[in-house]
Amino acid sequence: MGDEQQRFGEFVGVTRHEGGTVAELTLDRPKAMNAVSSDMARSIGAACEALGGDDAVRVVVVTSSHERAFCVGADLKERNSFSDAELVRQRPVARAAYTGVLDLPMPTIAAVHGFALGGGFELALACDLIVADATAVVGLPEVSVGVIPGGGGTQLLPRRVGAARAAELIFSARRVEAAEAADLGLVDQLVGAGRDRDEALALAARIAANSPVGLRAAKRALRVGHGLDLRAGLEVEDAAWRSVAFSGDRAEGVAAFNEKRAPRWPGV
Repeated sequence: MGDEQQRFGEFVGVTRHEGGTVAELTLDRPKAMNAVSSDMARSIGAACEALGGDDAVRVVVVTSSHERAFCVGADLKERNSFSDAELVRQRPVARAAYTGVLDLPMPTIAAVHGFALGGGFELALACDLIVADATAVVGLPEVSVGVIPGGGGTQLLPRRVGAARAAELIFSARRVEAAEAADLGLVDQLVGAGRDRDEALALAARIAANSPVGLRAAKRALRVGHGLDLRAGLEVEDAAWRSVAFSGDRAEGVAAFNEKRAPRWPGV
């Protein structure tokens, strides 16, 4: 394990590993299988705001403390108690949790086991990579309760698997088990039962060995350039390249390569 966990409210913890370069954001509302209440959404948003401003963090891994679920989505018991006016007021709070993960400037990995449904799967989709174990069950079942995926699902899922496949999954509201999820590209790496967290942290450590300046610029180029035509995308890439070409990290990386040693990234 890493250092002592920093708490964000009652339901979210952050633990730093690999000398602080890897941050583990843990969803920790086990009594509700990590259903995202308003309080939990605020905590996710606050944790992401803190991590986004921490230049020492090179990779974020989103994990769960519940042994049978990553996150089962929105807290429908809480939602059932809302008046229409309360639901309107709660919407920006919920959105801030999902966009908080999505907007993290460093690479992000979701470690998924058990149920990752609705908003839970959307939290994973907001990450750059998803490592899932053999117990994972994912899906966006919102139309079965009269709503739509509202945490980015209608936009993030087609970017992963294409428009028609996303439509089938969203319209049918079906749950997808781990093997099929891997085949369809709903998750990126399938590992043995109970191995999702360890494998995600190991992947994060490998990524974190690279230049923090390069990692953030590469993520920016990938995100901003996606969906643009090729010429526009190449301009996005060129702008990202220029942002790192004269950095201390680039100078150190080239020097370390030529001197046949491990780089000591200045992070600027």
